[in-house]
Amino acid sequence: MELLHSGKVRDLYTDGDDLILVASDRISVYDVVLPTPIPDKGRLLTALSLWWFEQLADLVPNHVISSTDVPAEFAGRAIRCRRLEMVPVECVARGYLTGGGFAEYQRTGAVSGLELPRGLVEASILPEPIFTPSTKAPAGAHDEPISFAEVVEKVGAQTAERLRQITIDVYCRGAELAADRGILVADTKIELGWAPDGTLVLADEVLTSDSSRFWPAQSYQPGRAQFSFDKQYVRDWAAGSGWDKQAPAPEVPAEVVEATRARYVEVYEKLTGNRWD
Repeated sequence: MELLHSGKVRDLYTDGDDLILVASDRISVYDVVLPTPIPDKGRLLTALSLWWFEQLADLVPNHVISSTDVPAEFAGRAIRCRRLEMVPVECVARGYLTGGGFAEYQRTGAVSGLELPRGLVEASILPEPIFTPSTKAPAGAHDEPISFAEVVEKVGAQTAERLRQITIDVYCRGAELAADRGILVADTKIELGWAPDGTLVLADEVLTSDSSRFWPAQSYQPGRAQFSFDKQYVRDWAAGSGWDKQAPAPEVPAEVVEATRARYVEVYEKLTGNRWD
């Protein structure tokens, strides 16, 4: 195997005609990798992604070849994948107004160029899920929201429409299944790539605690920040730490690490129905 790329939280290796995608325990916020890992995070995200790939298989093909035919040292945190030409767009769907989308709405009344009703508050449910793409920034840079028209400029009208439809379909299926388990999916980010035959294929991770915001339905209340089963807890700690959001980042306190891992475990168990061992 040969290391092809080391990202913020994942490492990609070549192995013959295949790729080996390895999820580490690293965690990033504000596009900066924190120096403190979250134990079991890579295994949790891999297991949850594999579960979701199965739930979504009838909507969109995925890149998974095998979760077991991987090097022993990466067992449980790696997936053998198909090679794809990745789409140069982060595909984001939002069903609720929060995070960067809420901040943009407060400034402009819109998100990614989409006008929204007046009077929405933090965590408001949107009239319908919306596609709010962003750039794919290189390491050390920040992803920036872009409009649908800018996606068309990057990939063409037909592909842009397909990206939007797949993203909304994945979000809606995920939100429906999660709601049955007492979880609201506020938003999610997916990555897609082209197979050699031109098919768009779901890649990387899907509907995990790193790529989505998960809220307990029982305590949901618009107009305030929500309890999150995801890395929002680390974002909130980082925002209040006095850190300037530029590398290098400070060490994460042990209690924040433990609470974050507990949230990742809890949402995995709630969504899949499986006990985390």
